This record gives sequence, structure tokens and C-alpha cells, in this order.
Amino acid sequence: MAPKQRMRVANEKASKYVTMRGNVPKSSKPLDDKYPVGPGLLAFFIFVVCGSAIFQIIQSIRAA
Repeated sequence: MAPKQRMRVANEKASKYVTMRGNVPKSSKPLDDKYPVGPGLLAFFIFVVCGSAIFQIIQSIRAA
């Protein structure tokens, strides 16, 4: 895309925000409600944390 064409497209996208003054969104890209961590990784993390806690409890019961 030529530089002038790119500038024209950018100007057309921003032209609707001229009269909004102070209420312009930070980004013109649509915001997706995505999780920062996937559900698989979250499940693995919970499994490791809870599993190690249970293992530690069992070890402390055996030692006492």
C-alpha cells in the first residue's frame, strides 16, 4: 500500500473521533475478552499447587 493511501485510510478511521474530544478509546482495535492464561495451563498450575500441598500434608502426618 502506498504511503498516501495508508495515510488516507488512517485519516478516515480517525475522522469519526474528531468531535468526541476526551472520549476517544485508547485503541481502535476491538477488545477481546481473552484470558491471559489458557485454561489448560491454569488447570496444570492448580493441579501442581494443590497436589504438592496435599503431598506435603501427607508427609507431615507421616512424620508426626
